Amino acid sequence: MITETEIADRVTICFAGDSGDGMQLTGTQFTNTSALAGNDLATFPDYPAEIRAPAGTRAGVSGFQLQFSSDQIFTAGDAADVLVAMNVAALVTNVKKLKPRGTVIVNTDKLSDKDLEKADLTSNPLEDGSLDGYEVIEVELSRLTKEAVKDLGLSAKEADRCKNLFALGMTYWMYGRDHSFTKNWIKGKFKEPYSTANLKALEAGHAYAETMEIFERMVEVKSATLTPGTYRNITGTQALAIGLTTGTNLAEKNLFYGTYPITPATDTLHELAKLKNYNVTTFQAEDEIAGICSAIGASWAGSMGVTGTSGPGLALKGEALGLAVMTELPLVVVDVQRGGPSTGLPTKTEQSDLLMALYGRNGEAPMAIIAAATPADCFEVGIEAVRISLEHMTPVMLLTDGYLANGAEPWRLPDIDSLKPIGNRLISTPNGEDGEYLPYKRDPETLARSWATPGTPGMMHRIGGLEKDELTGNVSYDPENHEKMCELRRDKVARIANHIPEQDVFGSDDGLLVLAWGSTFGAIRQAVIKANNDGKKVGHAHLRYISPFPKNLEAIFKRYDKVLIPEMNLGQLSRVIKSEYLIDAISHTKIQGQPFKVTEIESAINDAISNNGQEA
Repeated sequence: MITETEIADRVTICFAGDSGDGMQLTGTQFTNTSALAGNDLATFPDYPAEIRAPAGTRAGVSGFQLQFSSDQIFTAGDAADVLVAMNVAALVTNVKKLKPRGTVIVNTDKLSDKDLEKADLTSNPLEDGSLDGYEVIEVELSRLTKEAVKDLGLSAKEADRCKNLFALGMTYWMYGRDHSFTKNWIKGKFKEPYSTANLKALEAGHAYAETMEIFERMVEVKSATLTPGTYRNITGTQALAIGLTTGTNLAEKNLFYGTYPITPATDTLHELAKLKNYNVTTFQAEDEIAGICSAIGASWAGSMGVTGTSGPGLALKGEALGLAVMTELPLVVVDVQRGGPSTGLPTKTEQSDLLMALYGRNGEAPMAIIAAATPADCFEVGIEAVRISLEHMTPVMLLTDGYLANGAEPWRLPDIDSLKPIGNRLISTPNGEDGEYLPYKRDPETLARSWATPGTPGMMHRIGGLEKDELTGNVSYDPENHEKMCELRRDKVARIANHIPEQDVFGSDDGLLVLAWGSTFGAIRQAVIKANNDGKKVGHAHLRYISPFPKNLEAIFKRYDKVLIPEMNLGQLSRVIKSEYLIDAISHTKIQGQPFKVTEIESAINDAISNNGQEA
């Protein structure tokens, strides 16, 4: 019997089931509905690595965790208030994510002896005491769903596929969510009779939760107070595609995206392909090398060349990256990092490509490197990568990861008129004193060379990977010229520091500095806020610019007693910072294919404060 409506500041839900159970769809619908309700939110889709693992096995479990809140949040939540488990494998692999006394909704139709065997279990979790301490709600999800759609003539398999909508309807009732958005989405997404079947399942789940009184209470999470503006829910992949397109249009250029499909970067191709009306051309090449070389060719022809990859794809692009450095053409390389090495963990997140981004090319081949911090930040970083590449005539490595690419959050739409135009080095008349074209004549401030498209009268020049003469660009084997060109390319990247913002610091100006980059932002920011509220002196500097570093970074280090560097690798940024600035930074690492929890960062902060600089 319902006794009360509980008011909660924030709630975390985890949907889990087979990869074919529609958990990503279910989580996305709850996310979009919560966004329309005005909640702040963050999501963490967690895909299985197997393309199609056997149904009912632990290897095939797909999860979607989201946190929605009435105040500002930065992560998808450390632990779930509610776990919705579509089968026993999903239950046992995700129950550890539940908070003590959390609620677990179990599909009891997937607890047969055969189901237990598939999940490598010898006993039923509902009977062996492993769920003691949780509020367990047993629901015959499969049977009830089939009952709801029995008049539509669906096969048993087709009817069972609707059970995720039945579960979604239950959670909508539990949290007072308006399900009209999902109903309209179903009508536009599915053909008959599947549209009606999913609508019936959604309504039946909502009615079941209400009439059977399976929950002790309803929970209300009020809308958040956000900066006024128009918002949309956006993933990092969507934000990146819009950012790259916006940056290219601000430069009045065409965007060419040449790539080869690889998880989890492939969705960038899909999103950019939707934007062909905004001067975007997408090309799916036969391999990674062809993908990047096509983008370099597009830049040589006057477009903004972009390529993208993940994991081992970055290694395959290494030679062509050196070509982009040698030719000094604009190019943006998107690396959506994933677990490695080799094929590694294709669907899991990691930050272990930093050293490869910095040094993973033969010869002296410096590149500009920037990193996104949140899904919405991918928009800003996409624009910035285009700006640096065009204005400084250099390839730019843009680092995201699986957590950012697949995660979502509310994004405040920018004022288009406030976005600054982006310049470039394209010229149409010869720049030499005698009327000749000198392709490697440089801007004295930035050291960026000029850019001429092929076929421009009087602007014929060589292109390729062999060393260039300092001015003419002709092939040169002169030892002194080679050394000078290496120094010029190095100094050109270093001078980008004169054209990027200084590093800002959140929180305390002294004490402990938490230095980080990439998708660790949310957990660190929330932990630093907690530390400051507890009276601890902790600051947070989150790097967007990694090559070159902001000019004031060394001055920031001098203000703090200790520097803590959390990373989802084995300490790559820590190595760079220690060698560059000669400081005894404390490295705190996690490399499990999962993002940091806030509590893990809180613990590292407390240890760093009390352990006199020892490794956390």
